[in-house]
Amino acid sequence: MSATGVVEAASARGAPAGPWWWSRRRSMVLDVGLAIASAAECAAEGVVFADDARIPPLLGVLLGIVVGSTLVVRRRWPIAVVLIVIAVTPAEMGLLLGVVGLYTLAASEVPRRITAVLAGMAGSGTLIITMIRFQQDIGKGGWDPGLWAVPLVSVTMALGMTAPPVLLGLYVRARRRLVESLRERADGLERELSLLADRAEERAEWARNEERTRIAREMHDVVAHRVSLMVVHAAALQAVALKDPEKASKNAALVGDMGRQALTELRQMLGVLRSEDGQRSGGGAAAPAAPEEKRVPLAAVAVAASAAAQAAGAAAREAEPLDGPRLAELDALVGQSRAAGMTVELSVEGEERRYASRVEQTAYRVVQEALTNVHKHAPGASARVRVAHRADEIAVLVENGPSERGAADAGLPSGGNGLVGMRERVSTLGGGFVSGPTEAGGFRVSAVIPDRTGAEQAESADAPAEELKDVARAKTA
Repeated sequence: MSATGVVEAASARGAPAGPWWWSRRRSMVLDVGLAIASAAECAAEGVVFADDARIPPLLGVLLGIVVGSTLVVRRRWPIAVVLIVIAVTPAEMGLLLGVVGLYTLAASEVPRRITAVLAGMAGSGTLIITMIRFQQDIGKGGWDPGLWAVPLVSVTMALGMTAPPVLLGLYVRARRRLVESLRERADGLERELSLLADRAEERAEWARNEERTRIAREMHDVVAHRVSLMVVHAAALQAVALKDPEKASKNAALVGDMGRQALTELRQMLGVLRSEDGQRSGGGAAAPAAPEEKRVPLAAVAVAASAAAQAAGAAAREAEPLDGPRLAELDALVGQSRAAGMTVELSVEGEERRYASRVEQTAYRVVQEALTNVHKHAPGASARVRVAHRADEIAVLVENGPSERGAADAGLPSGGNGLVGMRERVSTLGGGFVSGPTEAGGFRVSAVIPDRTGAEQAESADAPAEELKDVARAKTA
């Protein structure tokens, strides 16, 4: 870096650039004022030098003005100013010029080797001139202070003129570098936290999308299954209304029960949606609006990033259904299909046990949607439901035969999302899903769902927030 590296860095950070090489106008005013004071001092000392050198006083004054005025370029060419100080040392002029020049040289980005050499040359020159002048004064005064007086006075004068400004300049240089490194470190941390905040916001948006998809699947399963059974019972009710009033009454009661169950589940899901929307709108109203075109403070970025990451974790945790169907309700589910006239065989293998709520609900929904598809696309066909409890997973198989009525479809509307929704449910939990026709002309749906607890998912969702906190603590330490 050049001697003007500090000025260039300041200008790059957006500081108002002054004329020529000055970064600010007050720096220019300071240098001009120092140059005027140095020129006046050197002009006065030039008169004494002209008398000793036996040259016209005007020439000595002009030389002093020129030499002292060079202080105005101390920030641009500090080495040149110190060389001029060394050159005019025999003339015994430029006290202010020497002190300010050495300080500027030590505080600039000039390599320390050059600073040490020039400071040593300036100190040596001052030492020699002081020693010569002191001996001359002793000879004129006619007194003998001893051999120790001349070296002591000369060394003291040389160190007093050289060491303080050099040490002060080195201190200012080190402090300036420290401030620059801290500023760069803070800027880097701010960029890093901004990236983490963006990543956390993306995770939060992803979690919200997953939540919307999950709710859409739930509503599809509830509406499609219940309404399909209601349509089947309504058709049966229409067929036997006049022939068998008792059976028609029983079917009507079943239709009413299914309608009430569908409404109850829809109300539960809508209640969850309202509570989530209220929490999000409340959180958004409390957030202050950020002023435009202002640099975001580092602490604000850290808080925003941590809040966004926590929001992502909360959204992911909220995706865990709090109250949903369980595997123990499969008997009731199969009973509803049997009541609709379908022959359903339910077999359970292995030792029954409790799984994570999402695992049990997914297995239940797979069976529910598979039976719904049988009602829609294979009316009159028999179905077989197999549930296998294993050590760390649960397997579900729903298989139906060909329709006994010879109809390819019951005429119920279908959006084509049933199999897609089942595959998404199982894949979200890391399981496997296979569906397709059988050789006998029926259809088979098979799913294997691993048993994973919600604690692991909550831990992975909270990972960005913990990462942000660790980075903030490490960077601010």
